[in-house]
This record gives sequence, C-alpha cells and structure tokens, in this order.
Amino acid sequence: MSHHASGPNFGFPRGDARLDMTDLFVFTKPGDPSKSIIVLNVHPSFALASPEPTTREPFKPGALYEFKIDTNDDAVADICYSVQFASSENGKQTATVRRTQGARAVGVCDDGEVMVENAPVSVEREALVTNAGDYRFFFGWRSDSFFFDVNGNFNHMQFTGDDFFKDKNVCSIVIELPNSALGTSAVGIWARTVDKTADGWVQADRGGRPLQAVFLVGEQREAYLSGEPANDDRFIGVFAHELEHTGGYSPEDAVGVAKKLLPDILFYDPRSPVRFPQNGRTLTDDVVDVFFSMLTNGKVTGDKVGPHGDLLDEFPYLGPPHD
Repeated sequence: MSHHASGPNFGFPRGDARLDMTDLFVFTKPGDPSKSIIVLNVHPSFALASPEPTTREPFKPGALYEFKIDTNDDAVADICYSVQFASSENGKQTATVRRTQGARAVGVCDDGEVMVENAPVSVEREALVTNAGDYRFFFGWRSDSFFFDVNGNFNHMQFTGDDFFKDKNVCSIVIELPNSALGTSAVGIWARTVDKTADGWVQADRGGRPLQAVFLVGEQREAYLSGEPANDDRFIGVFAHELEHTGGYSPEDAVGVAKKLLPDILFYDPRSPVRFPQNGRTLTDDVVDVFFSMLTNGKVTGDKVGPHGDLLDEFPYLGPPHD
C-alpha cells in the first residue's frame, strides 16, 4: 500500500494488477559505494479487498516498466531504463531492457539502446540473475518488502502491529548499475507503467515517493496517475486539502507541506548516506511511520510494524517468494 492499490477504490490501475506499482527503492550497493541498486516492485499477489490471489503471470506482456531519471533538477527525465516483457507458449516470460538518454528519455522509451534481451523471469524461489557488463538485472516474483498494518489503517488508524504484507509477494525489477550511469551528481528518480492499447501508449501508474498517491490525491487520482512530475504543482491544492482534513493543518501550513511532497520524485545522491525521506530509500526504511507522522501532523507516529526478516545480503536483496 506504499503505492499498492493506487487505482480507484483501492483497486488496480486500469483494473490490471500487473500494472500496479507498489514501491520504488534506490540505495547504494552494500559493500560497493561505486554502484547503486534500483528496485521497482509491481503486481501485488493479493488485492486489499479480496482473499483471492491475482494472476500468476508476473508482468503484462508488451507493457513498459520504466525508470525515469532527472539529472538536472527540472523534473524532466534525462535518462530512461525501460523494461518490456514477452510471454512464450509455455507460459514463461523474458525481459528486454533498453536505455534511452537525452530528449527522447522524456516520452515512451520503446526503441532505446538494447542492454539485455530475452533475459529470464523468475517464478520460483531461485533468483535468476542476468549480467551485462557493469550491470546486473533481476525480474520476477519476490517477497514483498513493504510493511504496514493495513487493517489498523482502515480501523481509524488504530494500529496494532498486524503486518498485512508479511506473507505477500510482488513482482520485482532490480537493476544494479554503476553510479557513473546516473550522471555526475544527485538525481531524481521515479517509475511508471505504460500500457499498450489499441489507441496507443497509456500511462497506467507512476510515482517516486511512497504512500502519497494512495492517500493524498483525493478525487484527482486518475489525473495524478497519468500525470508528469514537471506538472505536479497543479496537485498542491488537493494535497493541502487532504492534509488540512486529516492532520488539522492550517491552510498555510498544509500548502507548505504539500510543496515538499511534490513533484513526486525520489531524490538520490549516491555520495551520501541513504535514508528516506532525506536521500533515496532502502528496503528497511520505515516509510509508513514517516508518512503518517506527517499526514496526521504528529498525532500518529507509527503503526508498530518493522522490516521483514527475509531480506537478502546479496543481489537481488528481496527475499524469495512465499508459497
């Protein structure tokens, strides 16, 4: 729920769980500060309002899963890593990764430089890793690293420490890359899913920072998910309204907080220690406590849930999927 169920009524964008972004992480590679790790989790294995699992097919064939990177602080992408999946008749999926740089990184990046082609997608516990030069890639089912007392949230924020996600899975795209591939200084990163339709490419979901696309967009959800960070100033008002209503902020203070949350981009400087919300986001950062303390203006400071114990010390860092 960090970005899980960002569609209407806590559902999935375009009604498709495979297009639903759940979390974006970026952190320095443990033991090697010259490299970084970017993780995009999508496709939660269960909906919040249904006991039935979502589809076993990890990713939507033909759709694009994109990492957008802004290198000059204008909220416009300068680099894009785009991942597209194909399914074979036996049900197995493969991934193609493309890198696009410059003005073409702004739009749909389905024709950039091919970095990896026909890479395997993991559906079992074993992590199938693809190496390509200074890069490493992983695609497939993993244990969901997000932790949150969802039921407590729906019970008027009466949190008891019941972690809804402790036995749930997601589909992960993990990239290890040299810091030099991100430019020469701090960057802004966000991700998006783009669906291929009869009418062309349609952005289904997007975001960089956790939780706000679920809790702060109000009636502007569809416009927000289809929008671009460079235009996020238009959502300051709706964010401020939600902050006033939930946190009791004054109108002036609510606008001030809203401006800090937009544009919806995750700031990352590989030269500095990583900790959300100051810099990047690790798999163990307690983003729920940070967000709810802000949302409620300090009235609620945590949900009594901590990080999962199945994380790995090595690539791809997320634990194996639950049975």
